[in-house]
Amino acid sequence: MTVAPLAPAASDLSVWPASAVAHPDGRLLVGGVALDELAERHGTPLYVLDEDEVRGRCRAYRDAFPEAEVHYAAKAFLCRALAHWVEEEGLGLDVCSAGELELAVTTGFPAERILLHGNAKSPEDLRAALRLGVGRIVIDNPAEIARIAAAVGPHARQKVLLRVTPGIGAGGHAKIRTGSDDQKFGLSLRDGHAQHAIARILDQPRLELTGLHCHLGSQITEVKPYLVAVRRLVGLMARTRDAHGVVLPELDLGGGHGIAYRPGDPALDLPALARRVHTELAVSCASAGLPVPRLLVEPGRAVVGPAGVAVYRVLAVKTTPERVFVAVDGGMSDNPRPALYGVRYAPRLIARPSTAPPRPVTVVGRHCEAGDILAAHVPLPADLRPGDLLALPAAGAYHLSMASSYNLIGRPPLVAVSAGTSRLLVRRETLDDLRARDVGL
Repeated sequence: MTVAPLAPAASDLSVWPASAVAHPDGRLLVGGVALDELAERHGTPLYVLDEDEVRGRCRAYRDAFPEAEVHYAAKAFLCRALAHWVEEEGLGLDVCSAGELELAVTTGFPAERILLHGNAKSPEDLRAALRLGVGRIVIDNPAEIARIAAAVGPHARQKVLLRVTPGIGAGGHAKIRTGSDDQKFGLSLRDGHAQHAIARILDQPRLELTGLHCHLGSQITEVKPYLVAVRRLVGLMARTRDAHGVVLPELDLGGGHGIAYRPGDPALDLPALARRVHTELAVSCASAGLPVPRLLVEPGRAVVGPAGVAVYRVLAVKTTPERVFVAVDGGMSDNPRPALYGVRYAPRLIARPSTAPPRPVTVVGRHCEAGDILAAHVPLPADLRPGDLLALPAAGAYHLSMASSYNLIGRPPLVAVSAGTSRLLVRRETLDDLRARDVGL
């Protein structure tokens, strides 16, 4: 029997995929598929990714930036199917390693639509990039200039961007702010290192400097930092023209676009970002007497984060004088972000109804670390018990991509859902997988 969904006022699904539907019997459907059914079929912990949500967010970026190049930041999460979706929706790709690059290209992703990043690219990274023919390599430090130039074939040229640190502190946590001068990425505008690197790149006949790049940080929810970055980078482009007679044709503003993890959290307004960046870019270039460069943006979290859901099974409920702990069968091995950045989530009981009043609980993982906390002081029904299923929204970015096998617990599988169907994209890591890597005795 089909049951009617709850009225919107009865359940806040604002941070869940747009396809999420809650039913009075406690079930929660995403992409037309019940999460509890997926948990029974594939086990828990489990990650679920809404394909239509990912594709819709790709299209939203193409619509907001119709004249720009939009490159999905693969570090947020990458698998073969996701690379295929992104390519079909017309986005490029931003990768940080030979592993990400090889996976994308062997899936059929055009190498010329890929950018290679990294503050310390390995020889393997650079060899793979040049062998496969990536569209651009983002130079992050002076040593890379000669290394890349020497590795380019005698009759070839490699397009490069220079990563600049514009001296802007933006982002949801100190550990994910990458636009200030006191961190490992890029070359500073303030001390002249960026201008010196530009001169060195222009002296290399095998390198083609196509533009400047910056990345301010992650989980940025305000537009203003990007406008400041535009002004400062256009200023550097003007100084480059004046010093070398070269007009750089591209400007890459990176990504870091913030999403909401809990109802009421702020999120970056994409249409406002696009509108105001285009305006600022036009005004700044007109003031500097420059043509407007081609814009590049690199969203990752904002594309895949809201499309993902994590599903856990409750193993234990423990009451102490200070708090109630709800322990689940996953934790920091599949989602280290709370331990790294203090991120907060809004978990939900699924698969059964409850009329019990909510009480504040702390949802913890199964690992041997006091910091293995998924959600602190969150309201969940007072009758929560072992065997129940909990689901966390906004779990598509920096969860599986940062997962480990800590305590020799295998990484979870990932299932895609769309229009009432599901398919396994990434299988569960098994004990046999973990044992196979241990070759010594």
